[in-house]
Amino acid sequence: MNGAGKDLSGVLVIGGGPAGMFAAAAASLSGARVTLLEKNGRPGRKMSIAGGGRCNLTNTASLPEFIKNIPGNGKFLFGALSRFSNDDCINFFKSLGVRTKEEEHGQVFPAGGRAGDVVTALEKYLLGAGVRIFYRAGATELLFAGRRCRGAGTAGGGVFRSKSVIIATGGASYPQTGSTGDGYLLAQQAGHRIVPLLPGLSPLCCRDKQLCGQLQGLSLKDIVLTLFDGEGKRIAAEQGDVVFTHFGVSGPAALKLSRAVSTQTAAGGGSLRLLADVLPDVAEDALAGELLSAAAAQPGKSILNLIKQFLPGRLAIVQAGKLPLAQHGKAGQAGKETWRKVARLIKYLPLAVTGTRPLSEAMVTVGGVSVDGIDPRTMASRLAEGLYFAGEVMDVDAYTGGFNMQIAFSTGWVAGRSAAGRPCR
Repeated sequence: MNGAGKDLSGVLVIGGGPAGMFAAAAASLSGARVTLLEKNGRPGRKMSIAGGGRCNLTNTASLPEFIKNIPGNGKFLFGALSRFSNDDCINFFKSLGVRTKEEEHGQVFPAGGRAGDVVTALEKYLLGAGVRIFYRAGATELLFAGRRCRGAGTAGGGVFRSKSVIIATGGASYPQTGSTGDGYLLAQQAGHRIVPLLPGLSPLCCRDKQLCGQLQGLSLKDIVLTLFDGEGKRIAAEQGDVVFTHFGVSGPAALKLSRAVSTQTAAGGGSLRLLADVLPDVAEDALAGELLSAAAAQPGKSILNLIKQFLPGRLAIVQAGKLPLAQHGKAGQAGKETWRKVARLIKYLPLAVTGTRPLSEAMVTVGGVSVDGIDPRTMASRLAEGLYFAGEVMDVDAYTGGFNMQIAFSTGWVAGRSAAGRPCR
């Protein structure tokens, strides 16, 4: 479809991801004529692969807990999350026929376990509501009448005029899904500042590749990862599962720390160190006592095999290899000093961190359109009339667990209502 030269809508939404689709839905429900531009051949590409293809829609956390899980300008989102909450989200999907289920840590998924069902339901709803969707229509410029944004032009020469425009193009992570940073260029045309982009929710890279190779595929449950700078100052800590990869560590605890790692490395923070507390619920002295008792009960067992009673085999071998050769004998021959060393080896695994995987492999983008230029009550631009923002294109980001998707839904909803002239109360 070609919209060249036509005044097609009251609200023009740029981007057909979760924020864009919710913005279009809210604007349509508010009585506006809505046009949605999507650069791909179908909507919700990134949404389709979210949560391993299951699509973690939201989280049942209270609003204060929600904000705690948003390190990227969480306070800015207080109003949007209040106006369209996690309960509102669940009820909205229920109205579309998408049942949900709550899993561990308050994560909410579609009951069918398929992200594609969510995208299909949203697309069907938008088409049924009269929203005009133009596929393979990537916006390249905003149209202005004085200080007011009045539409957008596309790479194919299309001109889409409107009374208001919502930029919901996503960030710059997973560019294969269409999130290639187009919205930043559009925002700059209106004078908005772009906060430098960094990887968020990204696996961490470690210096010791031999160690990574030895432990690749190993999962550790509910451990504590603490990040230190080169001078030994504690920067951040997270508790959760970790999995070793050929390049470093991944899993929820590592992903949560990636924002701090990328920020530190971008600032030239020097060398970084991770300390993995494999047994966070057991004090080091108590562990040494347990080892001493176990050695007394099994004096003929080798020290390595005794360590294997506390650690997975491969990790036990790695850590035992750090003991002097003289301390590789039978358990009954080792003294208290040896068991103190062994306790520390069992409990703590140090790792030198070199950074994160690149932004293209990150789950979310840290940085984006500065929230200083956006009204948190309406998602309206403070610099250009008739211009609004929604979702990851803004400098907002959260931890894993459904928080980022809810941010997209909430800001999209508020932007859509506001752009249609019916701001949320």
